[in-house]
Amino acid sequence: MIYPTRAAVIATAAGAPVALIVAAITPGRWFLALAWPLAVILLFAVDAARAMGSARTRVELPGHAYVGETRDATVTVATGRQRRNAFIALQTSPLVAIEDDGRSSVPLEGGLGAILLPLEMLRRGVARFERMWVRWTGPFGLAWKQDTVAIDGAFPILPDIRPVHEHGAAIFQRQAFEGLITQLIRGEGSDFDALTEFRPGMDRRSIDWKQSGRHMKLLAKQYRTERNNQIVFAIDSGRQMCEPVAGLPRVDRCVSAMLLTAWVALKLGDRVALHAFDSRPRLSSGLVSGGGAFAELERMAAEIDYSAEETNYTFALTTLTAKLTRRSMIILFTEFTDSISADFLLRALRRLVETHVVLVVVLRDQELESIVEREPGSADDVTRAITASTLLKERRVVIGGLQHLGVHVIESEYDKVNERLVQGYLDLKRRDLL
Repeated sequence: MIYPTRAAVIATAAGAPVALIVAAITPGRWFLALAWPLAVILLFAVDAARAMGSARTRVELPGHAYVGETRDATVTVATGRQRRNAFIALQTSPLVAIEDDGRSSVPLEGGLGAILLPLEMLRRGVARFERMWVRWTGPFGLAWKQDTVAIDGAFPILPDIRPVHEHGAAIFQRQAFEGLITQLIRGEGSDFDALTEFRPGMDRRSIDWKQSGRHMKLLAKQYRTERNNQIVFAIDSGRQMCEPVAGLPRVDRCVSAMLLTAWVALKLGDRVALHAFDSRPRLSSGLVSGGGAFAELERMAAEIDYSAEETNYTFALTTLTAKLTRRSMIILFTEFTDSISADFLLRALRRLVETHVVLVVVLRDQELESIVEREPGSADDVTRAITASTLLKERRVVIGGLQHLGVHVIESEYDKVNERLVQGYLDLKRRDLL
């Protein structure tokens, strides 16, 4: 497609006053007034002829990406003629943010050029790119030549498992799980392993006096970390959890923390299950174990959809409890912003804590905290600060109610929730609460 540039339109419009002046001064030679627009049209025709041709383009999309990260797409343009630059416009996907809506300039050298387009992953799913528009001008800059190029490219946006790669090994090194001999609390670690000769530095409470008297030397009981515990991750994917925190939905940040903790739990020999819900249960997996099961858990986590419905805690947690046949650790990711939804949460958890260990994970509302801490400059700022302070106070009351029920609560900043959740899981495991 060929159409005039802004310069061609301005040049044509600029000839109108000149044509009026010529027609007014020399009415008998009014036809001279047509010289300007005819000259512009002639130049436009020459420019359009020089701009003719087709462009060969190639778009290299990433094979996959994680939600929240930024990856580059490589766009290569070859016009076949000596031109300064070409302009592209990539059709955007609702799951991906591109600067300037995918519009960019490609510098050309010898008719060939390439650029990197940064793609910011906003949500999970399959990002699809169907077409791209490429255009360039002729040597006079009066005519645009535009081509539409079919791409039909796509790549999956997966839950963020970068914390698993970045922090997983460091956590194991720091905790030294496999060689851990618990000495601070008697019976910690839960499973008796063997009798060993007592050595200085060991806990005296671990001495087995009966066996020591039989063998005529001090023997101590050695424990190993209990395995085969059931860890159930319950993820609220309702309306409040889909609200963004620092540009990323809460549910995605929670899924990332869940995957890191699940990876650690699988490495420790525990069994892991996933349960997602909003107004009703949406996804429920069976218990899996072993390091090889992490890929299946990651695939199921990618299927957790965003929802605009209100969360029904009673329905979801009752359904979950009916599937559990033994004492388990239930890690619940949720968010509450009003007293009514919080009351339903407390009611649903009241019976749950009688049988299971419950750990609730919520992200701190840093937006409300910043409003309270900000110095007011007007009456509206004072009103906002009072409202935010009231909401934060209600939030503290709900967290206190959860702790009063015996629920363990982690309230964390969005960028620290991964480490704090893993640490909370390990603390409960060391205390032998299961």
